[in-house]
Amino acid sequence: MAGAFKSFPIQQDDHLLTVLRYVLRNPVRAGLVEQAVQWPWSSLRVPHLADAAPIPLPEEGTQWIDQPLVAHELTTLRTCVNRHQPFGTPEWQQQLATTLGLESTLRPRGRPAKFK
Repeated sequence: MAGAFKSFPIQQDDHLLTVLRYVLRNPVRAGLVEQAVQWPWSSLRVPHLADAAPIPLPEEGTQWIDQPLVAHELTTLRTCVNRHQPFGTPEWQQQLATTLGLESTLRPRGRPAKFK
């Protein structure tokens, strides 16, 4: 399956939690289930996978996952996913893009506009 794997740098734990919510809520946004834990192929349904998070998860169990992302979070995160752009604050994005040679991921796609 081409294009199924995406990777991009993530700044902090809070940014990682946003990415986890985004991924785990995909079936909810698609209207396939009402809660992320209802998705039969979700790692939330297999406790030993859900416990292996690389960071401490919020204490309210899986309830934090069911909080929808706001529009600007979705837009920003989708841009990062599609462009392999670093996900974090704009200052951090610029610094990391410069360090790793990822400047092209921050520029708009297509040719620059011609000025008359």
